[in-house]
Amino acid sequence: MTKPHLPRVTETSAGGYVLSNDGSNRVALIARRNRSGRVDWCVPKGHPEGDEDFAAAAVREVFEETGLHAEIIEALGSINYEFTASNKIIVKTVHHFLMRQTGGTLTVENDPDHEAVEADWVSVSDLETKLTHQNERRLAVVVREWLARAS
Repeated sequence: MTKPHLPRVTETSAGGYVLSNDGSNRVALIARRNRSGRVDWCVPKGHPEGDEDFAAAAVREVFEETGLHAEIIEALGSINYEFTASNKIIVKTVHHFLMRQTGGTLTVENDPDHEAVEADWVSVSDLETKLTHQNERRLAVVVREWLARAS
């Protein structure tokens, strides 16, 4: 029996590792339900809207999902992966940025899509155990190394 060929679609998102403005070396993470209903801890991210570039989308998504105003420090890189959902193969690219909180209070109350179910400040040293996805854990190492160079 052969498997049916599923259609392939591409998706692009942008988001970031937002450092707290209190100097504590903590990053804002959100918990969201994934497409199968499981709760994943991840960095805030989402799809660009209209003619938004990736940096603008990341700043907007961080605000929408966490209530934090943030500015970009630098690009961390992109990750690519595939998964199957809703009878299609989704080929996804996520552009990640290192960001610094410039205002706001950490909350998921104003998330327009109600994707985030919880938010928390997590020490940079704990990111690799808290983050659900391996590709985000790998970028957490880059954040930790950046902080070591900056101090």
